[in-house]
Parts: sequence; structure tokens; C-alpha cells
Amino acid sequence: MRRGKDMDEGSTEVAAPRRAAGRPRASESAHGSLAALLNLVRTGAATTRQELEHQSELGRAVVTDRLATLLRLGLIEEGELGPAIGGRAPRHVRFRPRMGIILAAVLDHSSLAVGVSDLSGRLLAEHHEAVELGAGPEPVLQRLATLFAWMLEEHGGDASIWGVGLAVPGAVEKPDGQRLFAPALKAFQNWDGFPFVEQLATLVDAPVWVRSGVQTMTMGELKSGSGIGLTDMIFVKLGRSISAGVVSEGTLHRGAQGAAGMIGYTFIEGGNLESVAGSEALVREARQAAESGRSPYLAEVLARAGEVAVTDTGHGAQLGDPFCIDLLGRCGRAVGEVLAPLANLLNPSLIVLGGNVAETGDILLAAVREAVYRQSHPVVTRDLRIVRSQMGGSAGLVGAAQVVAEALFDPRFLQGWITLGSPREHPEFKEFLSRAALDTSTRPAKPRPPGGTRG
Repeated sequence: MRRGKDMDEGSTEVAAPRRAAGRPRASESAHGSLAALLNLVRTGAATTRQELEHQSELGRAVVTDRLATLLRLGLIEEGELGPAIGGRAPRHVRFRPRMGIILAAVLDHSSLAVGVSDLSGRLLAEHHEAVELGAGPEPVLQRLATLFAWMLEEHGGDASIWGVGLAVPGAVEKPDGQRLFAPALKAFQNWDGFPFVEQLATLVDAPVWVRSGVQTMTMGELKSGSGIGLTDMIFVKLGRSISAGVVSEGTLHRGAQGAAGMIGYTFIEGGNLESVAGSEALVREARQAAESGRSPYLAEVLARAGEVAVTDTGHGAQLGDPFCIDLLGRCGRAVGEVLAPLANLLNPSLIVLGGNVAETGDILLAAVREAVYRQSHPVVTRDLRIVRSQMGGSAGLVGAAQVVAEALFDPRFLQGWITLGSPREHPEFKEFLSRAALDTSTRPAKPRPPGGTRG
């Protein structure tokens, strides 16, 4: 076969692997070796037959056969010729990221964002809009389906949906040994018992992975933001709630129940961190200062607009308003004092601040840096950078797409669908849809209280 011949005629500079005698490894099974080779090509770790033999420790005949299968399935394609070293030039193979489409959604207390990406997790388009959660989950689900259909029509091409990444506020509990499951979305008060994830998976006919908003923002920063190329970082979301995402040795740490990073509940002087440095606490103090006249700038804003927002404190600080400068300085020091023990424990090379409180300006950022540097070991802070996120609302969408890409090509999950050509054919997903259909048909309608969200 021509394809196999081309790849067989490459350089012989890379020594053939020698596997130790004994029972065959799991990766030498058809599914295992296909998954291993696809991931080597997808990540760019090996792109010629010789490199694949060396990296996978599989024999030449096995590699040639598996590459032919991946080519037939359309998961890879032949690329350009590489440089010849003592023989014929080897031909590269490459992953086809437009073989499928990933949909991403970030659902927050008052906003909805959707995006579409290729299988590498590269975001192709995104859309943000306000959302009213008080009407219950059904209108949100319908709106999500409409936006997904629109994005597919505009940017999806002929590719099918391979997975959906959904980010929601608050912690998302980890499954008990299941790869595909439907966690309860507990952040929304009147959504209890509604099968949102099951119905979403049924509507798009693709697996859905759910993570907390801060965890997807962390992945977004790691893959496309300030954390590119790093393996140890902390992302902190400063908003109405305060939480952190931790990446250690390149892996997102979720904790035993999936609730890692709830630093807003850390008690400091004056209350927990959210009650001191959360956006609601800042707005409350700012309004009191405006009403009492302690801040001339905020008093003017309140008189003109009828309300005071977090961004107004940032503007006031930039204009030299003493109250705003003091308020953001106290907020930054409180955040830094909570982050310093984390820095000493985890030794990250980067801390990224995101959320609307982080966008108030450099005074808060400087106060965070001062507190972390003052309370951490010199070795820990020697190369530590503390920066403000530049990705804004895109971080969560990029991260949600990355979560799906990693889940789709996780070797354990990949082996279940690779010979079927699509994760939609995975037996576990078929079983998930069957369970979802059964649960929906047998679940009694649950009365829900009037709208509102849980903070």
C-alpha cells in the first residue's frame, strides 16, 4: 500500500525499540495501540513512523497497520516530507482537528456564553449574552440549544459534534467511577432535580462534561493565556464568589469530591474572604462611602447613575480618590494573605487573577503581590509571577473546550470508541442516553419555587 510504503522508506536513524520479553502490554492490543499512536500524533510527540515506533515501543508492522487504520478512519492524514538523514525522507502524519466539533458553554448567575472549537480545543467563535435564570432551566436549555445550532451553522462546517463542555458556578461533584454522568447543578436554586445535563446530551447527541467555572477558566489560562508552557499555576476568580483553580505538574487538581479551591470560605480578620473581598462586599462599602460623603468620587457616581459598581471603585482609585485606593488595597492584601499559604504549599510559577474585582486596576494587584511576597518563602517567590488575566470572558470557554478535548482523548475513554470512528458511538454514551431517556420518562415533575439563584 502506497501510504505504508512511504512511511516505511524513511530514515533509519532512530533505533528500533526493543521490548522486554514477557506478556504483551495492554497498549499492544488493537484498541490500546491505536489510542497510543493517535495521542502521540495529536500531541505532536511523534509524527513519523520511526518516531512512533520509538515512542510507543511498538513493532514496525504494528505501527504500519495501526497508521493505516487511523488514516482509514479519517483521524489522521499524511503531511509533508521531513528531512532525509541517511535514507529517504520520512513522511509526517498529522491529526485532523476538524474531524469533529466541540461545543462549549459557560453559565453564570446572570450571563451565558457559548463557543465552538475544533478537536484541539482551539476556539473558532464565541458569543456572550445576558440570561435570566429566574424563569427556570427549561428556557435556558432551549436558548442554549438555539445558540449551539446557530454557531454550528455559522462555523461548524460538515463536522459532527463530538462533545460539549459546560461550566457552571460552584463546585461540581466528581462521579463515583463513571466517566459520563450528570451532576446536579446546585448553584441554581430552582433547578434541583431538573435533568439539565441529560437533556442537553440528548439534544446535541454528544457526551457532556461539566466543570466548575473557575476550573474551566484555569484550563483556559493554562492552554491559551498566561500559563502556556507552564505546569504549575493557580488561577483565582475574584467576583461575587472567590475560588481558585490549581494546576500541579500539568494536571488540574479537582480534589476528592471535585470541590478543590473554595478559598472564599477561608476565615480572615473580619470574616471569610468573600465577605471582605468579594464584589458584593466592595459594592456595599462603596455605596456606604458614597452616601456618607467619605468618597467624593463615588458620591458623584451615585448621584449621577443611582448605583455604584465594582468598576467605579477602580476608576476612583485611578483618579486618586483616597477611599477607593484604601478599599482596593485592603481587598488585595486580604486576597494575598489567603494566597500566600497556597504559594508556600504548591510552589506555583504563576498566579493569575481574574473576575471583575481583578479588573479594577493595578492597586489591587500590587497589594496581592506585596502580601504574597511578604509571607512566602524566598525560594517560592524567586521566580513567581502574579498577573491579571488578559483573556476576560474567553477563558472559561477555551477551558471548557480543553476539558472536552482531554476527556475525548483520555486513553481509557479513547479505547472505547476509536475503532468506531466517533465518541458518539461509545457504548458508555449509548448507555448514558438510554438511562437519561428512562429517567426522564419515569421522573415525576417536581414543583419548583419562584426564581432566584444561590450565591
